[in-house]
Amino acid sequence: MAYRTGEAEWKGNLTEGGGRVKVQSGTLDAPYDFRARTADGKGTNPEELIAAAHAGCFAMQLSAMLGGAGHPPERLHAVAKVHLEKQATGFAIPRIELELEGTVPGMSRADFEKHAQAAKAGCPVSKVLAGAEITLKIVKFG
Repeated sequence: MAYRTGEAEWKGNLTEGGGRVKVQSGTLDAPYDFRARTADGKGTNPEELIAAAHAGCFAMQLSAMLGGAGHPPERLHAVAKVHLEKQATGFAIPRIELELEGTVPGMSRADFEKHAQAAKAGCPVSKVLAGAEITLKIVKFG
């Protein structure tokens, strides 16, 4: 199966430095910095990128499930809220809240909720955020 890449370059220290994040497709090449992550900076940040990926994956998974059940959606709008919190041992992401709006002709709310819960558990981004193995390979140093 295919893999996708994202990359980041950072220059300087944490609070005064900054960098750029890019994605393989070229659709995103954006600045990011600590201020955008914790305050009012103008760039992007890892948490909003995770949120966009999670919302997108969840909506696609749900669309596939609804279509498979004979009820293709007219519209799905998903929002993921990724919470970054300072804890005693540093920053952490303790929770992600998914919010969903949907228009699915011929489907009851109960069935929609059942499919939405299954999509939340089954989308690849939900699965990776639940605890995937992360490996590290140093390809160059110095």
